[in-house]
Amino acid sequence: MTVVPAPAEALALAAVEAPAAPRRDCGLLRFNADFLRDPYPPYAALREAGPIHWSDALFQGAWVVTRHNDVEAVLRDPGLSAQRTAGWVKRAGERTHGGTDGSAAELRAFQRLFSRAMIFLDAPDHARVREVLAVGFHPTRIRALAPRIDAIVAEAVSERVAKPAGAIFDFMADIARPVPSRVTCMLLGIDPADQNDFIAWSDDLAAFIAAPQPDTRQLRRAHRSLLAVVRYFAGVLEKRRHTRGDDLVSLMLAAEAQGLFRSDAELLAQCAMLLLAGHETTRNLLGNGLNALLAHPEQWRRLRSDPSQVPAAVRDLLRYDSPVQYTGRRVIADMDLCGQRVRRGDLVIALIGAANRDPARYSEPDRLDLTRRGLTHFSFGRGAHVCIGAGLALMQAEAVFARLLQVLPDLVRAGPPRWNGNAALRGLEALPVFRRTARFTDHNQLRLALSR
Repeated sequence: MTVVPAPAEALALAAVEAPAAPRRDCGLLRFNADFLRDPYPPYAALREAGPIHWSDALFQGAWVVTRHNDVEAVLRDPGLSAQRTAGWVKRAGERTHGGTDGSAAELRAFQRLFSRAMIFLDAPDHARVREVLAVGFHPTRIRALAPRIDAIVAEAVSERVAKPAGAIFDFMADIARPVPSRVTCMLLGIDPADQNDFIAWSDDLAAFIAAPQPDTRQLRRAHRSLLAVVRYFAGVLEKRRHTRGDDLVSLMLAAEAQGLFRSDAELLAQCAMLLLAGHETTRNLLGNGLNALLAHPEQWRRLRSDPSQVPAAVRDLLRYDSPVQYTGRRVIADMDLCGQRVRRGDLVIALIGAANRDPARYSEPDRLDLTRRGLTHFSFGRGAHVCIGAGLALMQAEAVFARLLQVLPDLVRAGPPRWNGNAALRGLEALPVFRRTARFTDHNQLRLALSR
């Protein structure tokens, strides 16, 4: 029997408004400093303990699935909905003010705009919006961007090469943040001079989306940043309606003229989504990837001796320390999942980071192995919601790592990395590095890096 999805808000609020009998927390997920630094031992404990667990640590209660085959089933199951924003917003708004501060209408407006982004849509709306955006991410179109992406990467890296040998620089601030930001600006046809604003807006939205228990402060900052993104793109759209280009915004405007977008709000929601997804996840792929390579110098040396292995290497880097650690789905109708009865409106979390290290699927999963063949992973998702920009993210990562191997082959970490504290969108705030070919002349600089 085919299950027809309920309206987004009603479905997402079902578990909030009519809670089931109390469930027992598994006790294996605690988002403390140790977990945020290295979540993989707790993931292993969850996998070993059973296929599905209830956790109070995620969004005031969710089912957690960790094993490879089960995560794939969750990501592909049409009985699970991507419509999950209303519960986040409602709970975050109530946590501090109890929903009585007169801002309920404002929060509902935020949620409705937020929920129009493609990643939160189900069929048939998801397929309709994705078909439009897929034109802009067609492999032929992405391949045509390669020379421009190479030029962006070369410029960012060359500025580091020009610095005195032995000088410490922050890979995140100097390369991992600006490269995907500039590529996203190029894709959307917007001014790269505004990229610092984009990064700030993206950070606020990511902090809210990925918080295990989003609070009112995170909600308010995300709300302000989403409104800022909307105001910015409303101006861009107005200008582009008069002067079209060969960019994704122009493509979306053409689709709007054909009736493929139902409203300006839906179009603006996709702009906000592309800004966040285009910058945040690629930045973390670059940072997590380089950190893993430098922490495994034998793998870095392997790539130095054979840079043609970079594309394959990026795949295992994605598996080894995914920039997206989990994603969520809502249960459309009562069902059995991994032997557990779950009810309509329940939130199900697919722990991508755990599935990517499942020993039932990968040999020695906790070992970084750039020679793995036939590798698949869940870092770009699976099923209908597989990441539409995966090809573009891979192209950027391959370009950055290839360039580093060419001009900064003796790169090493200057101290421990600083993690961003984001459980879902795992990444680094800072990754201090330097070229090992020269001795330090500024010992204060070295001590500062090592203390971070």
